[in-house]
Amino acid sequence: MRLCFFDTKPYDREFFDRENEKHGYEIIYHEEKLNPSTAVIAAGCDAACAFVNDDIGTETVKNLAQAGIKVLAMRCAGYNNIDLKEAAGKIRVLRVPAYSPYAVAEHAMGLLLTLNRRIHRAYIRTRDFNFSLNGLTGMDLHGKTVGIVGTGKIGQCFASICEGFGMRVLAYDPYPNTSLGLDYVPLEDLLRRSDVISLHCPLTKDNYHMIDEKAIRAMKPGVMFVNTSRGALVESEALLEGLLSGKIRGAGLDVYEEEADMFYEDNSSQIIQDDVLSRFLVLPNVLITSHQAFLTEEALSEIAATTLNNLDDYFAGRPLKNEISYQSQH
Repeated sequence: MRLCFFDTKPYDREFFDRENEKHGYEIIYHEEKLNPSTAVIAAGCDAACAFVNDDIGTETVKNLAQAGIKVLAMRCAGYNNIDLKEAAGKIRVLRVPAYSPYAVAEHAMGLLLTLNRRIHRAYIRTRDFNFSLNGLTGMDLHGKTVGIVGTGKIGQCFASICEGFGMRVLAYDPYPNTSLGLDYVPLEDLLRRSDVISLHCPLTKDNYHMIDEKAIRAMKPGVMFVNTSRGALVESEALLEGLLSGKIRGAGLDVYEEEADMFYEDNSSQIIQDDVLSRFLVLPNVLITSHQAFLTEEALSEIAATTLNNLDDYFAGRPLKNEISYQSQH
């Protein structure tokens, strides 16, 4: 069986080649992102494999189907970039619902710690033999209140980490899991009471721009904000204004709503046309990473194993436990 992989990086090849020794697929790696123009590349293959920022809208799905693709394996958890309605009855869509919740939760805490204690600024200073401490004052996390939006596996891991720091945890989830013993409160209360707010939820049509101007107005002055979920959960312009006004003490972002053509690529020689992103990057109290929260050896191993196991199940005619479909979402 031939698999056409889109949007691949060296680390994808390393971990998929290692895992594929157990499966025996012929994997053809392409650096190009999957989009309406590149879908034709998959012709002659038995399956396509794509990633979180690929453009898998209506035209791409149509073109994949015309190329003979009947199964699309996503090597990620998110699927908001796929037109599932168009795919219905044409292409089966599989995903990796979980890989390492610890990877993302630990990265979120890394962003928070770095921002709070100005470690990124201290690193740059000391490289120039500047050992001044001016402007590097942080705050104790112990005793502070953290608001966690989304209490799936990643949110649960982040809650445990925060509890280990002696923080009080508030939680919001439209589907609260009362067995976790967390203090669930309405979102408005969480925004108002939290010293730190961290997002750990999927992007849906209902929570698009859930953090907007109104939400930021409701936050406690001096709040720290972390997002390792999806960029479009946050209205970027509103977040920028919150930072400029001082309402938000600092923001750690592993995602950005307009990241698709920017993240995962070396744009260092390009003139960045995104004014909002450019302004974020010059602020000393903003730390941006390139959607790398998942990037640990354990997570990459699990992603490769689950992706290829999903395809094993499809080709063997077994039940597809990790299938996502338009019908299942409506």
